[in-house]
Amino acid sequence: MIKKYLYISLGFIFVGLGSIGIIIPGIPTTPFILLAAWLFSKSSPRFENWLLKHKIFGPLIINWKLYRGISKNSKIYAIITVFITFMTTAWFTFSYKIDILFIFGGLILCAFIYTRPVPPINKNNY
Repeated sequence: MIKKYLYISLGFIFVGLGSIGIIIPGIPTTPFILLAAWLFSKSSPRFENWLLKHKIFGPLIINWKLYRGISKNSKIYAIITVFITFMTTAWFTFSYKIDILFIFGGLILCAFIYTRPVPPINKNNY
């Protein structure tokens, strides 16, 4: 019983973090929402269903569950955001050696996003 309420609480925390990530670059949206969906699937069918039918988050979850894919628009937004965020952070905060590692990590992240399949276009994609 405690586990159920812990998962529900964590699910809402991750929905909140994902929501913040829509507005603030550098905070990832999709991983937080996918984690929230998983937590709700283990604890509350009602909240899982709410998240799956959500106007913004539902398509992300459905595309990942069905196709392990990311829509073209989401890929473009994610890669641009990663590029701007990682370059800005590297420019202002790290030494030269750490900059190279940090930028390399950003390139790996962008490559991962780029190589995910694009789901078939349907009413769930945006």
